[in-house]
Amino acid sequence: MVMRPAQDPAAKQAARSNRDPNTLSNYNAWRTKHTMADFDIDFDAKCLRGTVHLIMERVGKGAGEVVLDTSYLNVSSVRANNTDLQYSLAASRTEPYGTPLTITIPDSTNSTISATSPLALSIAVQTTKDCTALQWLTPAQTSNRKHPYMFSQCQAIHARSLFPCQDTPDVKSTYTFNIRSPLPVLASGLLTTADKPDGNPDSAVLNATSTKLYTFEQKIPMPSYLFALASGDIASAPIGPRSTVWTSPDKLAAAQWEFERDTETYIQEAEKIVYPYAWGQYNVLVLPPSFPYGGMENPVMTFATPTVVSGDRQNVDVIAHELSHSWSGNLVSNASWEHFWLNEGWTTYLERRLQAAKHVADGGKADDGDKYRDFSALIGWKALEDSIVQFGEGHEFTKLVPDLEGKDPDEAFSSIPYEKGFVFLYALEKLVGKEKWDTFIPHYFQTWRERSLDSYEFKATLLAYFENDAEVSKKLARIDWDETFYKPGFPPKPAFDTTLADECYALASKWTKLSTKEDSSSSFTPSAKDIKDFTANQSVVFLETLQQSPHTLSPDLIDLLGSTYAFAQSENVELVSRFLALGLQSKAPSVYQPTAELLGKVGRMKFVRPLYRGLMGCDMGLARKTFDGNREFYHPICRGMVERLFEKHADDGTRV
Repeated sequence: MVMRPAQDPAAKQAARSNRDPNTLSNYNAWRTKHTMADFDIDFDAKCLRGTVHLIMERVGKGAGEVVLDTSYLNVSSVRANNTDLQYSLAASRTEPYGTPLTITIPDSTNSTISATSPLALSIAVQTTKDCTALQWLTPAQTSNRKHPYMFSQCQAIHARSLFPCQDTPDVKSTYTFNIRSPLPVLASGLLTTADKPDGNPDSAVLNATSTKLYTFEQKIPMPSYLFALASGDIASAPIGPRSTVWTSPDKLAAAQWEFERDTETYIQEAEKIVYPYAWGQYNVLVLPPSFPYGGMENPVMTFATPTVVSGDRQNVDVIAHELSHSWSGNLVSNASWEHFWLNEGWTTYLERRLQAAKHVADGGKADDGDKYRDFSALIGWKALEDSIVQFGEGHEFTKLVPDLEGKDPDEAFSSIPYEKGFVFLYALEKLVGKEKWDTFIPHYFQTWRERSLDSYEFKATLLAYFENDAEVSKKLARIDWDETFYKPGFPPKPAFDTTLADECYALASKWTKLSTKEDSSSSFTPSAKDIKDFTANQSVVFLETLQQSPHTLSPDLIDLLGSTYAFAQSENVELVSRFLALGLQSKAPSVYQPTAELLGKVGRMKFVRPLYRGLMGCDMGLARKTFDGNREFYHPICRGMVERLFEKHADDGTRV
């Protein structure tokens, strides 16, 4: 049994004025119903400037003022009904949440503002150099080196550095984007107008006279963290009947090839599991390499890392994941980042269901689908192990529902809500039975469609759905919900099917015996044929199995491994990064410089974090030189993460 905390976490969360502790807004008094962003993109000044219009409704007490989240943001005026309103920004920041903007709402008897009608605020703003949601790239930082580029990343609490808002997933709003830029613009809405004479960025001179207006509408309410903008030298190509890929013109053909075979199949399979896709179009923007995530599920326009374009279609599971967010996260959202597993655990579960369904749709045996799902789950379990070991098994951030009051959600970010959430849902499927569980999935997503919920509401929805099924109810009654939600560390490991992994384990065992000289009579001689029939993910499992071995490979064996299987020469960064991480673990000097070079080309935190940790443990001077030389290449979120790694290393000198 798990030790019960002195104060019940559910009761503690219920006692808060807001159930989201990571916002300074008073969203229990006012709620944003519609957001219109009228912005100019200024590449020279590296800022957005313009006006954000918020339509707000009174929902509770304390409506004499509106408090909005801001962070490193300039506010020059606030108006409502053509009247200037009094406002104030706090004199100092409340770390890590920024600076609250307090707007005084006049009494309706002495103003033109109605006590019953929605409040229409217009706030003039300009982003600053410290904005954490935007990355500005010079032409030299793009692939074809022709034009500057900018893109946003608002998850988890960075939208407040773009415009004053209720920066919480507990509030959903419809959106209008009116964006002026000299270069093509994309946003997390459907394009309605584009006032541009042609689509050739080379015809545009970067000055105010050449800017063009792009208007997008998002009629499905979404939380602020899904507000997304990108502008640069981008071109498009179809990848399905309702899908388009966008990227730099010189990368377009490769991106189209990578996605065109599978995207529509994934959409159709997801619709069978849940219900029809709601957002109209499903498009993908492949960003420059400094994008810090594998993908970001911005509605209509998934932002994706270029590392998924590996030339082998082995990483399109990222698209399956981001597409699944169209239901889990985007339509049905976690109410706060403490309940992030409701977004990511569900999405990881749906992603793996899609992988299994696609295998069957492609002609595979029906019985083999779950083998592919479980194989992906084994890779996920390794990621879960790594995160738990890194935090420590008793750490708050290893709980399914952590306490994030006073904390930055970015610091809690890891594979834990993804994989621990998946394991819980996987266990529920096995407990309930797949046939019955599959009827609950669309019910859950329909019940909470266009709303936000917490873990306790998920529990109540599940129990209520099966309350008339005595057999299932009896099984669900055995769940220790406190332990599920609040116990740190590892969940019980399911009995995953290892069929597709066994070959990987066997090959890893042969290398381990070479390392330990345990079997001097072994006839094993490494050859490229060893992995000829492996998928890229099987090679990943092989490398990760070696990483987990208690017997570290010698530097000489690392060199032999690299020359035999040519992992370092692969275009698939999933493989390259694992090979380099294995080499760093073995302190093989041959991988130090290649690691530094990769860290100058890839800004995805999944790769950056472990490679910097490994390099710090081998050659701190090279690690520091690499970071200093690439500081501006990294997105602000990634840059801050690496800086914290260096700080942690300086504090204890060993464990990073």
